[in-house]
Amino acid sequence: MRMHRSIGLVGLTFVAVSGIIGSGWMFAPLLAVQHAGPAAMVAWVVGGIAMFFIAITFAEISAMLPVPGGIARVPQFSHGNVVALTMGWTAWVGYNTAAPIEVEAMLRYLDPQSGWLFTAPGSGTLSWGGIALSGGLLVLFTIINAVGVKFFTYANTTVTWLKIGIPIVIVVTLIASRFETSNFTAGGSFAPFGLQGVLAAISSGGVIFSYIGFRHAVDMAGEARNPGFTVPMALMLSILICFGVYGGIQLAFIGALEPGAVAAGWSHLALSGDTGPVGAVASALGILWLVSLLNAGAVIGPFGGALVAVGSNARIAYALAEDGLFPRIIGTLSRQGVPLAGMILNLFASTLVFVALPFDEVVQLNSSAIVLSFVVGPIAVVALRALMPERRRPFRLPAVHLVAATAFVISTLVVYWSGWDTIVRLGLCLGVGAIVLGIVALRPNRPPLDLAEAAWLIPYLLGIGVISYLGAFGGTGAIAFGWDILVIAVFAVAIFAVAVRCRLSPEKADAYLTEEHRLELDNLDRPAV
Repeated sequence: MRMHRSIGLVGLTFVAVSGIIGSGWMFAPLLAVQHAGPAAMVAWVVGGIAMFFIAITFAEISAMLPVPGGIARVPQFSHGNVVALTMGWTAWVGYNTAAPIEVEAMLRYLDPQSGWLFTAPGSGTLSWGGIALSGGLLVLFTIINAVGVKFFTYANTTVTWLKIGIPIVIVVTLIASRFETSNFTAGGSFAPFGLQGVLAAISSGGVIFSYIGFRHAVDMAGEARNPGFTVPMALMLSILICFGVYGGIQLAFIGALEPGAVAAGWSHLALSGDTGPVGAVASALGILWLVSLLNAGAVIGPFGGALVAVGSNARIAYALAEDGLFPRIIGTLSRQGVPLAGMILNLFASTLVFVALPFDEVVQLNSSAIVLSFVVGPIAVVALRALMPERRRPFRLPAVHLVAATAFVISTLVVYWSGWDTIVRLGLCLGVGAIVLGIVALRPNRPPLDLAEAAWLIPYLLGIGVISYLGAFGGTGAIAFGWDILVIAVFAVAIFAVAVRCRLSPEKADAYLTEEHRLELDNLDRPAV
């Protein structure tokens, strides 16, 4: 049975959009203005541009090599199995926490009407009834994905239209109801906290982390129709669409605030409600039907995010089986052409998350495990230019060295901004992965590990750890805010140069590409490329 290339441009774009727009759009506007004031608008622009740089590096690669579970497979062709397995492992761990996070977010919004879901009001600890319902929802998402990629795409596209439509209705209604232009200079200026405030909103205010869901389009590129066009367009459109949604919500939120709410300063702005600060603004304006719509959005948003996470993670598990980390059976396909064995493995892993870990720990593990995977795009796109210069590139990145180096710096900043506690968890996650990789390496007839090509990885991880420990994001603060960004930038540029030089030899790259062609013939319903 083969995978089917049946996801079109709208379907793949909405896979990424659904990953980006969850429940966070109701809270991010408050977090951003607390750091930057009205200049939070600038933070969304800068954050969108920054994430766009990362996305377009993946756009060239995924258009050229549209493979399932791209984040786990792409490094195989540029830096070999150790880098591919490391990135794939961290992505798999992170993705297995993504669906539980979204499901529990749904239940937290439902809890005011269903108090039996948690052990006590406001406890944040699921009751056994809540765990059972959560597990049932994970089963539902697995079934939707197992029916086939066409049905999954239809279901996700339907949900995503609602996820886009609800914020648009909210933006238009809030602007029409009250738009205080004076709010944009409250506190004496448009940017009361200056450039540092804008950077803080991007890093700590949730801006940059709101955009990272674009990665799902990379993981499902192996099932896209006309991938040379569809994949890069979906990546770029998803960033633009979500910038419109988040920027619109931010604009409407600032304008709809009652001027007295910011009299004590933007950093002291506090709004509460079951549907977050946006819901509190709607309640203050007396628009009760809008509050009801927010309630619906608070459930629909996480529903779509969890649905996509389950589908995307199945492709990561499939890719890890192809890479040799998971048993071969995980890389088999069902009659519907989907990696059902991987979905079942992930279902057990995700269900275990509900039982074993508290919600806050799950959120931190999610961030730590996923953010690292973004660094592979910038180094791989340059390395593959050298290794496969004649290969057809439907989308060709201009000024590739400059753009890729910039994207690598941004990716490294995203890892650093996740904070020292998160970096520690990332280290633990990688430690477990190293043990698993060591066990796999001892198997009979196992291909040798590409250790030389991964020589940049350990200095990179140790360097981030040291800077994070000394930095301003949960560290000791020995390196002050601002200077830490400069240190990270210089460090990342140096590692980028080394990592590109550590690429595979042309002979090894050809061998991996030949193996991929064999897999294409065995598993993919697509023309030869």
